[in-house]
Amino acid sequence: MRRDVPWCPVTVRHARRSVRSTLRPDGEPLNEAAARELGEETGLAVLPQELGRRIAVSSGYAELGWAKGIFRDDYFLYRVASHDVDISGLEPYERSELAGHRWWTVDELASTTDTVYPYGLVPLLTDLLAGRIPERPVQLPWHH
Repeated sequence: MRRDVPWCPVTVRHARRSVRSTLRPDGEPLNEAAARELGEETGLAVLPQELGRRIAVSSGYAELGWAKGIFRDDYFLYRVASHDVDISGLEPYERSELAGHRWWTVDELASTTDTVYPYGLVPLLTDLLAGRIPERPVQLPWHH
């Protein structure tokens, strides 16, 4: 597996997406939710403070079957030298939606014919890998 991209997508019905999280109703902070979901969805143990600030956000309306309304996706940058993805923390229904997972290079993401979520990920990753970290979260296009 290639590990030179700060993003771990999973394959969902011929689309590529990043790790997703739902905030707990007790007012869970974004970085805590992101760290929790990284552990649950990839097996990567990260402290919330290690994630730093948000680097991107995307929001809009969606009807997902199990929920509908305005959704927001927040993105953090966390780089690892290597990590073997472990999806054993996923719920059975989450596992049933996955076709697989792997690490991608920016060139692979740019050249795939599959849909990559979030839209605008390749230019964002290009900037991040060049050391251009945005001062404020980048607004990415909504994907639904």
